[in-house]
Amino acid sequence: MTRPARPTRDRSATGFLVGFLVVALLIAGGLSYFASADPDGLDSVTLDGCTVTETDAGERLDGTCIAQNAEDHALGSGPLADYAVDGAGGTVGLAGVIGVVVTVLVAGGVFGLLRRRGGPGGPGGTSGS
Repeated sequence: MTRPARPTRDRSATGFLVGFLVVALLIAGGLSYFASADPDGLDSVTLDGCTVTETDAGERLDGTCIAQNAEDHALGSGPLADYAVDGAGGTVGLAGVIGVVVTVLVAGGVFGLLRRRGGPGGPGGTSGS
């Protein structure tokens, strides 16, 4: 007895997903080193209306701007804070790869649970007719 062949659609979807994962890992692991260490978009907008003054205690904001209300993030001391692994310089690519892998695992788990649960027209569901 021969085994039925897998539908072509499954193979093309798998190929697409593998290709997507490879491209995402290359971008996260390689191109992230070319990103600016000092992104200025959001930071510069939040500093509009203030002057940054260096003091012995660190930076002080003089004037009126929304950055004066900023606080450190609760996960600011986490293992992947500031796009680095444990704050070590030169690990931005590794942090990106870890981010991609974690995202793929979480999304794959959620999609797997949804697929197993089924829905209209899916496994375990009704087709609506």
